[in-house]
Amino acid sequence: MPSVDRELNVPSEARQYTSERQGSHSYLSGPIRELCARNAPAGGRVLDLGCGNGWLARELDEFGFEVTGVEPSESGIRCARQLVPRASFHQLGVYDDLSDIPDEGYDAVLSAEVIEHLFAPRALIEVARNKLKPGGTFIVTTPYHGFAKNLAISLWNGWDRHHQPGHDGGHIKFFSMQTLQGLLEERGFKVIDFVGVGRVPWLWKSMILVARKAPHG
Repeated sequence: MPSVDRELNVPSEARQYTSERQGSHSYLSGPIRELCARNAPAGGRVLDLGCGNGWLARELDEFGFEVTGVEPSESGIRCARQLVPRASFHQLGVYDDLSDIPDEGYDAVLSAEVIEHLFAPRALIEVARNKLKPGGTFIVTTPYHGFAKNLAISLWNGWDRHHQPGHDGGHIKFFSMQTLQGLLEERGFKVIDFVGVGRVPWLWKSMILVARKAPHG
């Protein structure tokens, strides 16, 4: 895992979580459930990296998966444990020592709207690779950026509002499909699916990439 200067990290409570459903869940939860069902066995083990307040973990738990959640925010973990008492949650981030969570035991790893907050995004990908079974599936979502959307933001002079530079804990990485796919393939994953979600095609709010760990990797 890359070395990370912990002083660069945003304090874990830069965002205070409540038990309310987050806005992105309205367009992410359905596709994520379908992709997990398609790419992991019924009742399989799913690791949710950056689980926030536990809403997606709850939906996967209700769908029959055995869910483990990882989240650095104390308020997020508190909400998640209340929402999904059957699941296991750990107050940790992807830069932390995750040795208490067994390696290579998970059928799928999910990370929803997390990678864009990380100074060292390869750390998240490496954790997913280490925790997945050989042949397991990594499902990662992040705000979508492509030519048409970037052009539209520029034409409407929307970059200041889009980047929100005054927001503590905001987005610091902006991915296209190609740049995120490149990071995944660099770490030995094979991207097998792409789904754009929210809004109309090519102006999507977010994208979901599905990547497969090598069967013997």
